[in-house]
Amino acid sequence: MPTSGNPKRVLVIKLSAFGDFILSIRSFQAIRAHHPNADITLLTTKPYVALAKTSGCFNSVLTDSKPKIYEIPSILKLRKTLRSHKFDRVYDLQRNERTGFYYKLFPATKPEWVGNVRGCSHYYEKPTEGIFHISVREKAQLAVAGITNIRLPDLSFIKADVEDLALPRSYALLVPGGAPHRPEKRWPVERYSELADHMTHLGITPVIIGTKAERTECDQIKTTCSAAVNLCGKTSLEQIAVIARKAQFSVGNDTGPMHLISAAGCPVIVLFSNASDPNKISPIGPDVEIIQVDDLQDLELEKVAAVLPASKMR
Repeated sequence: MPTSGNPKRVLVIKLSAFGDFILSIRSFQAIRAHHPNADITLLTTKPYVALAKTSGCFNSVLTDSKPKIYEIPSILKLRKTLRSHKFDRVYDLQRNERTGFYYKLFPATKPEWVGNVRGCSHYYEKPTEGIFHISVREKAQLAVAGITNIRLPDLSFIKADVEDLALPRSYALLVPGGAPHRPEKRWPVERYSELADHMTHLGITPVIIGTKAERTECDQIKTTCSAAVNLCGKTSLEQIAVIARKAQFSVGNDTGPMHLISAAGCPVIVLFSNASDPNKISPIGPDVEIIQVDDLQDLELEKVAAVLPASKMR
């Protein structure tokens, strides 16, 4: 039997969302470094399977369909899967009611569990006072299990062919989109258009990143600034990480791709309204600049332009 601190079969749980998943990559890497010889499995959701498989952190990846409580056959199937692997330790990086329920799916003799489920072997108690970034809370959680060497995420494992994107020599990324149901988290597209034009006067080509759902905003920027390169709907997550490595900087809203771009090592300027708290969920990386105003409709171009790395060098 494995002794405490030397588990042979480890499960890591991280289901969503995109930004949170990227923030947890450094935890994945720390867990792998702490258990170099263990068989480590990740339980996640479909959008993150490919990225997890290429990370080098896991021996296998399980896909969670997140069944509803009344979907009994699916829950029984999940229970069978979890029990069949005979995990010695579980790192619950999701830390919510769903994963607390998953704890109950294991046999009466539970695996070591690093999380916030009452009665688990390595209990992490969330602070009741103060505001803490998700990465700070995750770091404290891993410390309960003796993992203390938490570094910035290393995304060098992400590879992608970007030759067909025909990028210019000097460029920076604009990320004008965000969750469609949260328009208050978006800087107006008119301001992004002004920023794109300003960037061209600095000798930097704006490269617009977005999903197909954000095509209207991306096309509007391109229409206003003909020198911009519009990659809306044309890039995979892997390609975004690769082009971020060579970008001068990136400016974007509080949205998932900014976490990926920052973790890839690109200097980022992230725009926040009072709809979200950067002290809890801002990107992490070597160079992160936060601009927060109550209402992004009131954020002027000059305030953003003043903190661009290229502007500081002039």
